[in-house]
Amino acid sequence: MQRLAGRIILLWGWRRALVAFLAGALAVLAQAPYDFFAVCFVSFPLLVWLIDGATGEASDGWLRRLRPAFAIGWWFGFGYFLAGLWWIGQALLVEADSFAWALPFAVVGIPFALAFFYGFATVVARLLWSNDIGRIAALAFGFGLAEWLRDFLFTGFPWNAVGYAAMPVPLLMQSVSVTGMIGMNALAVFVFSLPALVAGRRHLRLGFGLLVLLVAAHVGFGYVRLAMPVEPATRSIDVRIVQPDVDLSEKWDASVRDRIFATLLGLSAKAPEPGHAKPQLILWPETSVPFLFTERPDALTALGDMLGEGQMLIAGVVREEGGSAAGADSRYYNSVVAINDKGEITDAVDKVHLVPFGEYLPFAGLLGRFGIEQLVAGPMNFAAGNERHPITLPDGVRALPFICYEVIFPDLVAVDATSSELIVNVTNDAWFGDTPGPYQHFRQAQIRAVENGLPLLRAANNGISAVVDPRGRIVDALAVDARGAIDVRVPISGRALISDAQRRINGLLIMFLFALGGFTLNVRQRLRVN
Repeated sequence: MQRLAGRIILLWGWRRALVAFLAGALAVLAQAPYDFFAVCFVSFPLLVWLIDGATGEASDGWLRRLRPAFAIGWWFGFGYFLAGLWWIGQALLVEADSFAWALPFAVVGIPFALAFFYGFATVVARLLWSNDIGRIAALAFGFGLAEWLRDFLFTGFPWNAVGYAAMPVPLLMQSVSVTGMIGMNALAVFVFSLPALVAGRRHLRLGFGLLVLLVAAHVGFGYVRLAMPVEPATRSIDVRIVQPDVDLSEKWDASVRDRIFATLLGLSAKAPEPGHAKPQLILWPETSVPFLFTERPDALTALGDMLGEGQMLIAGVVREEGGSAAGADSRYYNSVVAINDKGEITDAVDKVHLVPFGEYLPFAGLLGRFGIEQLVAGPMNFAAGNERHPITLPDGVRALPFICYEVIFPDLVAVDATSSELIVNVTNDAWFGDTPGPYQHFRQAQIRAVENGLPLLRAANNGISAVVDPRGRIVDALAVDARGAIDVRVPISGRALISDAQRRINGLLIMFLFALGGFTLNVRQRLRVN
């Protein structure tokens, strides 16, 4: 092991970049749908040894001396995000004639940009570097800080945060209810990196002891948490989740809209599965209604006829507001609406956090001059909603809706979920086909249920639609590319183990302890040398 570490440390030039790139790409196997988290015990020690060799010239200024560390982190990140996000390009192939030109931007450009966060992480770590376990703590702090920044900088895109690698199954998800994603990201990197101590022997026993202790605590807490009963249900609601599996090439085709709508009506109106009651709530996916209600008021009449007494439909729609009869100056929202058994829209919630280039075009005036348009998601640009609020369901149950990738933002979901008894996520992952994307998206939604201690209802156009309990366990689900509906009685129970504010404090405290450990051992090494 020492010989291997020595060879990695001494790598230079393109060989060093290649090993960093491959180590990052390998780490993606720890994410859904592969869930092979053991590879991180290879990827992160390789990263530690590469940073060990990133010293720079003594005669260089301090910024130039940090360039090798940044390059290693950037190449690691580029491999990680390229291997983990290549499926984004699938969305551009739905209308390849119009958008195939943007494939390099989606497949290479996004990983290129996101890799700067991991370059930043390794620079922060290098500033606190030492020859012992302190460098493991420094790397955990660097990645924890980078992942926290990735949550909100430049509108935020915390997809495939490293902490998810430590949570492939419900048993291993429960710790996030205490640490939050901030703490989980830092702890995961710390644990995954500890085997790097084998090469140097310094603090080897301490590192091995911490690895066993943290893994045992992670598994043990999950076992205890799952063994504990969920809080007694105050009431329950019978839910039907519809997955229509609509071909996106037909989604906005006027000639097939009635057929799509009929499919949704048919799946919603069928008799309940044996052993299940008539659903009180029917849930349709994001933008599932293939036309504007302002253009087709007869559709609301059809929905009123389909819904039985006391039933409610929550459907993803494109909502139009303002403008003339011809559509001029109209504003469009990616929304969910609640429709009662009379065919009346009783509530609506608009998507607040839109997808750049997918649902709106940043700097539209400037980019429009160069012929750059919105790439995917529908026939119009969307406006962002102002606020999110719970929708009141039958029997007074309050459900808080999140549309598409809004559910990947821990702070966004945690802040709003305090006023809700159910988390609802509607999405249209059909843009990405049967690739890792839908599985990764579902995993992140699953973790939101665990963090907030609330049941999750998820409707996706072509999967994964599911009901998830407050501990992250899948009650029932429809696979990718399946068409159908699932009926589930959902107990209204559960609550967050601790508040969102306390989880954030815990996560920041974990990062602070890693920063303190890295700084202390760095200073001690400098004093020893001097």
